[in-house]
Amino acid sequence: MSSSTLSLSSHLLSLNATTRHHHHHHHQHRRIRHRIVTLPLKTKATMGKEPITTTATASSPAGAAAESESAAAHAEFKLVGFKNFIRTNPKSDHFPVHRFHHVEFWCGDAINTAKRFSWGLGMPLVAKSDLSTGNSAHASYLLRSGQLNFVFTAPYSPSISISSSAAIPSFSFPVHRSFTSSHGLAVRAVAIQVESAFSAYSASVSRGAKPISPPILLSDNKTAIAEVHLYGDSVLRFVSCGDDGTGFLPGFEPVDNEMSYQELDYGIRRLDHAVGNVPELGPVVNYLKEFTGFHEFAEFTAEDVGTAESGLNSVVLANNNENVLFPLNEPVYGTKRKSQIQTYLEHNEGSGVQHLALVSEDIFRTLREMRKRSGIGGFEFMPSPPPTYYKNLKSRAGDVLTDEQIQECEKLGILVDRDDQGTLLQIFTKPVGDRPTIFIEIIQRIGCMLKDEEGTLYQKGGCGGFGKGNFSELFKSIEEYEKMLEAKHVTETAAT
Repeated sequence: MSSSTLSLSSHLLSLNATTRHHHHHHHQHRRIRHRIVTLPLKTKATMGKEPITTTATASSPAGAAAESESAAAHAEFKLVGFKNFIRTNPKSDHFPVHRFHHVEFWCGDAINTAKRFSWGLGMPLVAKSDLSTGNSAHASYLLRSGQLNFVFTAPYSPSISISSSAAIPSFSFPVHRSFTSSHGLAVRAVAIQVESAFSAYSASVSRGAKPISPPILLSDNKTAIAEVHLYGDSVLRFVSCGDDGTGFLPGFEPVDNEMSYQELDYGIRRLDHAVGNVPELGPVVNYLKEFTGFHEFAEFTAEDVGTAESGLNSVVLANNNENVLFPLNEPVYGTKRKSQIQTYLEHNEGSGVQHLALVSEDIFRTLREMRKRSGIGGFEFMPSPPPTYYKNLKSRAGDVLTDEQIQECEKLGILVDRDDQGTLLQIFTKPVGDRPTIFIEIIQRIGCMLKDEEGTLYQKGGCGGFGKGNFSELFKSIEEYEKMLEAKHVTETAAT
């Protein structure tokens, strides 16, 4: 590797251990000045079609039930903004949460979708559950890179389906059909690894979580799985494993090396956070906090992150270890342009996962590999910021990144932000499907290195923040993309 494309790995190892604390935001010493931000009310006029029911059984409540709770019941929810927010960790989880386990996408054709993601992200196909393994209910394919597990699932015809053969016991043909009809390619389940799926489910439901699929012990008599409502038609899946979890789920069989693209590896290692878009933050934040015990890790208001044209409010929820992060966004109304969050809600027909942030061990290598494939079946990226962005970068991050690395960031279109603890490198793909909904974020965090009880170094969750300083750049790129689509639509309409 040439000096101009210097890997971050060696340079940043020393920085990770001795990162200079940015004194820019010592807001922990400030007095909180509470300020009520008016939360937009969800109406059919603004939301369009209501989310579909996600019932896996006749007794399960509608997937969107939590979001329709009375606003009065959540009057205590208030945003104070980035500057006034004081981060604390009350260690309040109601059940032990270890890490993200996997993300399951529901789609119309699983093998083609899986291979597109495999090629685009450098994630080998490592396991499958389909007709060849005795599963006549659904075809599911597992991609893995480091600790990151993506599952892609599509149904077989119900005329030949034997539900008991399903590798994922909560799978339902009618629910899948309704889901993909409403949302297209989308995330059905965000799975977290817990100590016990049975106790996590019981603790959650007893605190108001909407049950979707009760705990089931799988065929190995060690792995258990359960589901509760997350938001929209997406579910939070609990997985507990009798071993280290490397075998994924029973019912999945390893694929032959010849068909697995085992040589693919662009450096992506794990899921950092899964972001949800919802019409109104208050009910969803309180619902999730109530049954998980997760705490507020960060928050931003439209004043913190918006542009002149549109905006959002955002809250990040975290578990005790702060390695399971759930940011949530709501649209802000009354701006020059319709909020991109509102655009998502309309195209997705309700709440859902907006994007998945994937951690790279070397974002330069990851981006070089991904950009090579952008025009040949991979993922395309949002437009890069203007040159002035990178001219200002040396003054903002010159103590962390070398001049060569800043040049590489500009060449690859990587955004850089920092908080009082660390630095964040990030970039966003364009939407990965037909609809302008879900997309992927690639990130690398620098700094915040701690030692565990055994003396092993690890990185504190959320190090470097969530790109508050880059929100406006992301907004601008998404808005420019939307303007391009609108202009194309107007031109074609005029032509007819």
